[in-house]
Parts: sequence; C-alpha cells; structure tokens
Amino acid sequence: MRIAFAGLLLPAAFLVAGGGCTSPKQKGPETVVSGTVKLANGDPVTGNVIFVGADGKSSPPALIADGKYDIPNPPEGKVKILVKSMGMGVPMKEGPPMKDAPSMSGKPPPPKYGAINTTDLEYEVKPGKQTHDIVLK
Repeated sequence: MRIAFAGLLLPAAFLVAGGGCTSPKQKGPETVVSGTVKLANGDPVTGNVIFVGADGKSSPPALIADGKYDIPNPPEGKVKILVKSMGMGVPMKEGPPMKDAPSMSGKPPPPKYGAINTTDLEYEVKPGKQTHDIVLK
C-alpha cells in the first residue's frame, strides 16, 4: 500500500511544481527615439539630449554627434526635452584623429534648453522606433 500511495504522490508533486512555471515574457520592440538637433538657422548643435518623464525619471544623456542623437528606452509618454552643452571648456590634448570618430563640431545649445523649468521642448514617446527632430530657437 505504501508503494502505491508513494507512486501517486510523485506525479502529483511534478504537476504542482510544474504548474508554477511560466514562459518568460516576450519583449516587444525596443523603444528608440532618434533625430537631429539643429538651431533655427540650420546649424547643427553639439551636446547631450535628455528626455525627462512626467514622473521625473530621465533617460541617460545621449550624445549629439554629427547633429544626430539616439535615445534607447526613453521614458514613455509625454516628456520634457533637455539639450545641454557638454561644458567642453578644458582643451583636449592634440593627438592623431580617431578613425571613424563622430564629428563633435557644432554650436552649443542656448542655455534655456538645459533646465527642466526653462525648456519648452516636449514630445510624446510611444513604444517602438521613432524619429523626432529638435529645432532650437
């Protein structure tokens, strides 16, 4: 009798243990916002772009290289956009040019775009890949 009872418990244990297993959630497409940052006269801007969500969480600073930026996984929903100067007041040492390095030439952004309380730049981030060009006046 004990053997028969034990034989029933073993399959039941597997059913209970296996019942809690779930397949991993499938991730949807990665959210990425890409675009250009220019002054109203068309000059490219150099610096960083940051998206700040309504909850105050922000994306890591995205480097503006060759007037272009990419922000992977920004906060979704309505965001404020900051465009900050890189503060490159310290000259770099001369050296050989880096192969395939992005150009860091461009104009610094006007200071008003560098603070959450003075920027007027906003955007609605949706899931998936999207383009948003930023023009600074």
